[in-house]
Amino acid sequence: MNILVCNVGSTSLKYQLFDMAHGEQVLAAGGAERVGGARSLFYHRNNRTGDSVQLEAVFPTHREAICAMLEHLLAGCIETLEEIACVGFKVVHAKGVTGVQFLTEDVLQAMADFNAVAPAHNPPYLAAIRQFQSLMPATPMIGAFETAFHAQIPPEAYLYPIPIELSEQYAIRRYGFHGASLEYLSTWTAKAMGREDLKLVCCHLGGSGSLCAVKNGVSIDTTMGMGLQCGVLQNNRIGDMDPYIIFYLVEECGMSLQEVKTMLQTKSGLYGLSGGVSNDLRDIDQAAQAGDVHCQNAVKAYAYGIKKYIGAYTAAMGCLDAVVFGGGIGRNSATVRGMALEGLECLGVQLDPEKNAHARGGMDLSRDGSPVRIYVVDTNEEIIVARKAKALLEKG
Repeated sequence: MNILVCNVGSTSLKYQLFDMAHGEQVLAAGGAERVGGARSLFYHRNNRTGDSVQLEAVFPTHREAICAMLEHLLAGCIETLEEIACVGFKVVHAKGVTGVQFLTEDVLQAMADFNAVAPAHNPPYLAAIRQFQSLMPATPMIGAFETAFHAQIPPEAYLYPIPIELSEQYAIRRYGFHGASLEYLSTWTAKAMGREDLKLVCCHLGGSGSLCAVKNGVSIDTTMGMGLQCGVLQNNRIGDMDPYIIFYLVEECGMSLQEVKTMLQTKSGLYGLSGGVSNDLRDIDQAAQAGDVHCQNAVKAYAYGIKKYIGAYTAAMGCLDAVVFGGGIGRNSATVRGMALEGLECLGVQLDPEKNAHARGGMDLSRDGSPVRIYVVDTNEEIIVARKAKALLEKG
């Protein structure tokens, strides 16, 4: 059973083709960047032959990128599109829908109903799914929703303190995201430690990031909410903020509501705190080390937010067995890991500085004898989606 898993961004497309019948082999992988730009980049690797290609192209929309992907898959990976059992997507959000779903019209409409809540994610996904349906009309489309991993969060953690009738009428609650990554991090750690009865804080840290309290394999709380604008600060999105700042900016400072909305979505987070230096932590960290005070504060604020949530989630679970880092920043930034864990020895968290400085995926970064393990893990969201899609197909 071959399953094609696609990850769609507003200007990107990444994919992997899995052979689920033979050890979950990755038959091919690739992607497109700068979709919609004047020049796009396309790359593809055929793992059966070892051949790879990287080229510049023009992809005005995702449709052209999808066509390039299918062309290269048919040039040595598969003989016909009928060999692809389904296309799986790591979809984000839908009103009243979660779990793993065939992407019917009803499900797609439920996604569109939450476009305003996930404006950077749902519209590009919907547009790309429509293109896949047009190009592969006989192939099932399956979505694994990011919110599914958090479906068992209890009411005390998911309810917002607004009139309950509004929450019930308009489906307002904490949903949580990054489910595929957080599920992978928690299951990887359970296997590594040989236990299922673990209390973990899993940290998916990248351009967009969230933390999750996982107790006995189940998410009991997470930093993101109804939308993706809360929790730890993001690359250019705000994270946690007093909502009355919005009213102040509009009513007293002369900004329009649309200007504030654009600022919160695109000019805040690391980008805003750094004074516009960058929305990439690597650039900000470099500037911070060169003495830029704004960048220094941006890195400190980011790490401090992670530290606060680790402490809060440890209290919520009653103890802590491991802290797990994944995502681009979680895997690669020794600075963030070190600053976020500094001072948490009182919780049993003891980071080995030498291990942290030379971390790679699958390493335990804790000191010998530390009560709490510290792992850095290469997250594999695509295999989670492929497994869920396979299970749905087999269930029928």
